[in-house]
Amino acid sequence: MFLGIEIGGTKLQLGIGPGDGSLAGLWRGKVDAEAGGDGIRRQILAAVPELLSSAGVLRSHLRGVGVGFGGPVDDIAQRVIKSHQIAGWNDFPLPDWLGEALQLPVVLGNDADVACLAEALFGAGRGLSPIFYITVGSGIGGGLVINGEIYRGLGRGASEIGHLRIFDHRPGQEPAFRPLEEITSGWAIGDYARRRLAKGDGADSLLRTYAGQVRARPGGETLAVPTPSEVAARGFDQLAAGDVAEAARQGDAFARQILNDCLAALAEAVCAMVVLLCPRRVVIGGGVSLMGEDLFFRPLRQMVAERIFPPFAALTDVVPAALGEAVVVHGALALARKRLKG
Repeated sequence: MFLGIEIGGTKLQLGIGPGDGSLAGLWRGKVDAEAGGDGIRRQILAAVPELLSSAGVLRSHLRGVGVGFGGPVDDIAQRVIKSHQIAGWNDFPLPDWLGEALQLPVVLGNDADVACLAEALFGAGRGLSPIFYITVGSGIGGGLVINGEIYRGLGRGASEIGHLRIFDHRPGQEPAFRPLEEITSGWAIGDYARRRLAKGDGADSLLRTYAGQVRARPGGETLAVPTPSEVAARGFDQLAAGDVAEAARQGDAFARQILNDCLAALAEAVCAMVVLLCPRRVVIGGGVSLMGEDLFFRPLRQMVAERIFPPFAALTDVVPAALGEAVVVHGALALARKRLKG
């Protein structure tokens, strides 16, 4: 058995399993950003015995640990380079620290890379190669797996599609090249909608006229929708990508256009990636992708088909991820199994 750990900007997950796509146990917790890296490390050490107990696994049965970290990592030095969300991780020797604390060998990888490994081995990319994985959530990450192995360039990362600069010419924007993450991530979609509404666009949009309703977001969280006067008073500050998606589901043309404006940048990025790598399949996960087929995947596929390099048309398909919220844990376990066989 191996221990797999996902360290993100908002969540922490630990799982136990053999690294074959199955789990004997899973622990989930929220990250306290104010506590920084030290707080997350304390959470990990407290969670391990709790997970072992709930899974009925003896500590002596663990052979090693795999970690999927939400930020750039150095493969050769086996150190975290930095976190873009949480302080206290700059140049941190995470495998050394964790190995000493748990008395186990530890291998470190980037979270999107290990998620790609999991989807390639056990999920939506199983049996195919190459597989390119994109996570679209609060940020955007990418990974490439070729014949079951993560491609990491010179060892400090590769496939960072979220940092690919795309020409942003959306209505109401100052035309400029911007990182994809600043256009199509969850926070970017919400920000774009808020700014368009603040400028007076979408006069008839449900985003302006929702009043007193309560609806569920993916994962079961409920959101009380403000009245128009409340929205106006706070300048739409709390509108998010999930709100835009819900309005679009209800037939709101303005909300649908907001989504399509942002998805167009993702389509451009996918086409740029395909012309360089031509993977067999693009697997997309993350919270924004949970908008589903009608709002996310169908329009994205259509945009990609319209823009794709003609000789590569129909060679690469775009599909939803299959492994859900535990994808990084599955990938961390698979990484441990590959690298820590002894």
